[in-house]
Amino acid sequence: MTELMEEVYQRANLASSNQMEMLTFFLTDNQIYGINVFKIIEVIECPSKIIKMPNSHPSVCGTINFRGKAITVIELSDVLGLDAVDYKNSISYIIICEYNQSVHGFLIKEPNALINKSWSDIKSPSSVISKSAYLTALTYIEDDKAVQILDIEKILSEVIGIDDVISKNLKAELKEGKVEFKDYHVLVVDDSRSARAQIQSVLDQFGLTYTLLDSAMNAYQLLEDFSKEKTPITDRFNLVISDIEMPGMDGFTFVRKIRANPKLSDLFVFLHSSMTGESNISKAMQAGANDFLGKFDPDRIASKILERITSLAGKSA
Repeated sequence: MTELMEEVYQRANLASSNQMEMLTFFLTDNQIYGINVFKIIEVIECPSKIIKMPNSHPSVCGTINFRGKAITVIELSDVLGLDAVDYKNSISYIIICEYNQSVHGFLIKEPNALINKSWSDIKSPSSVISKSAYLTALTYIEDDKAVQILDIEKILSEVIGIDDVISKNLKAELKEGKVEFKDYHVLVVDDSRSARAQIQSVLDQFGLTYTLLDSAMNAYQLLEDFSKEKTPITDRFNLVISDIEMPGMDGFTFVRKIRANPKLSDLFVFLHSSMTGESNISKAMQAGANDFLGKFDPDRIASKILERITSLAGKSA
C-alpha cells in the first residue's frame, strides 16, 4: 500500500496534457471503477470500528478519525445498489478524497492499479451504454476491461447534500445593481449532471440566460460555429464556465484551444473544478483561464459572476 501511495503522489504531480491519472478499484460486484488521482489524499485500510451517525443517509457508514479530524465514510457499493462491503469481518479500504473543499472517505473492497489515460480515450457513457445515474465516464484497459468512472459529485450531492442557494447579502447586491441579467449569456460546460444543476441554480437566482453542455468537444464546436456569424462571439457568450475533468477533452485543453483561435480568444473563461490544489490553479492560469473557482461554493461563484457581469454592464452604460 505504501508503494501504491508513493506512485499516487508521483502521478499527482505530473502535468500531462489532456491526461487523466486514475486509481482503479473494486467494489462488491468485482467490476473495475476509477477515480482521479488528483482528488486522492490517501488510501487506508478500513478500521474495524466506524462510529455510526444517527439519522444519517443509509449509504453513510459513519465517521472515522483521520489525522485528528472526523470524516464521513460513504459506502460506494451501497450507493450503487450492490451488496455492502463487510468491513468488520474482512480487509477492506477507504479512499480519502477532497471534493468541493471538503474531505470524505469512500469505502471500497480493494484498490486495483494506477493507470494513465488520455481524456480522448475516456468516453461519455451516453455514447457507449445507457447512462447510469452515477456513471460519468467510461474507459477501457487491457483485454477490453471496462473502467467505470463514477459521478462522485452527484453521489456527494445526494448523500451529503450541497447547498446551492446564495446568501441574502449577495441577493441584495443583485437587486441593488439594477442590471438586466437576462441580457447576458453564460455557457456552462460540465460532464456531471449534478454539477451542471448546481451552477444552473446559481444562474437562475441571477436570472441570467445560459446554455448547458456536457462536453468540451461539443462546446468548442458550438463556439466555432457561432464564430462564423457576424455577431462577435463575446457578444454571444459573455462568460464561459468550464469543468476540468471531462471525457474527450479536458478543461485545460478546451481553454488552450479557445486562446489559440483568433475568433474565440477574447472569450472570458472560468475553470471550475473540485481539483482545488495549487498546481491545478497554476495550470488553469497557464492554460489561459481568466480565473479558477473551486467546487462548489455558491457565494464565491455568484460573486465572480456578479463581478464579471457588472463590469460588462458598466462598460455598456
